[in-house]
Amino acid sequence: MSHQLDALRALTTVVADTGDFETMRAYQPTDATTNPSLILKAVQQAAYRPLLERVRRDHGAAPLTEQVDRLLVAFGREILAIVPGRVSTEVDARLSFDTQASIERARQIIGLYEAARVPRERVLIKLAATWEGIQAARTLEAEGIHCNLTLLFSLPQAIACAQARVTLVSPFVGRIYDWYKKAAGAAWDEAAQAGPNDPGVQSVTRIYRYFKAYDIPTQVMGASFRNIGQIQALAGCDLLTISPALLGELAACTDALPARLTVADAKADAPEWVASNEVAFRTQLNQDAMATEKLAEGIRLFTADAIKLDDLLVQAPVAA
Repeated sequence: MSHQLDALRALTTVVADTGDFETMRAYQPTDATTNPSLILKAVQQAAYRPLLERVRRDHGAAPLTEQVDRLLVAFGREILAIVPGRVSTEVDARLSFDTQASIERARQIIGLYEAARVPRERVLIKLAATWEGIQAARTLEAEGIHCNLTLLFSLPQAIACAQARVTLVSPFVGRIYDWYKKAAGAAWDEAAQAGPNDPGVQSVTRIYRYFKAYDIPTQVMGASFRNIGQIQALAGCDLLTISPALLGELAACTDALPARLTVADAKADAPEWVASNEVAFRTQLNQDAMATEKLAEGIRLFTADAIKLDDLLVQAPVAA
């Protein structure tokens, strides 16, 4: 009997949102995404500790930023030995408001991959969807370094990414859902806000329809899911990056899974074209309390985990 994970594969590119290699082997995603939080979680497990120790042994005298990037690339290389597609590797969140530093860090990461004979076509550089991060991506894409813009919570962010010719955007379903649920408090009605009515689902749907209506090549990858209902409501999206727990739930579910998002539907009901520049981007983002707050919060959280990852590297012994 077929299950929803297989049905989803027929509609959408399935991506694993994890740093755990065994999960990838079990569920066989096409791509995989990582972030500082996932790498921090993985590297504290005994199975992955040798990757950190190897970086310290071989590159302990290098600057800490290089050691961190070598650790990220070590995880990426292991992942690419499992998945047939791409891996997303994130630039330090502390650089989210520094365009030039983000460009330089991305070039360093790609250089490490290429030195290991990994073609850049198999790597997506993740950057926060700040104005500065999007401009960094514009430069990188022009150099053939493909980018995944993360911490994306609004259509204005997505449109700016499209104008920068970014390869892929990752709107965060679950974090949008979290904000609206918290804001509603006791008035929140879970059943009424489920599926296509989920505010996170609606945000991704809006971005997908806009991109498809205007033949924008930037891919849309829904991310940060809280339940499989959110995933089911986005079946047909270009890509969906899914945690191990929810991959397991999809693999256990045998209900039918129809496409919810299609190019034909998007073109049949095209939204109004939106012009964008830096002033419009900053103004519209500022007007969206949810997007403003979740972008700032996401950068803070990823920064905190990046600092913890730094500390782990510093504390690890340098073997002779």
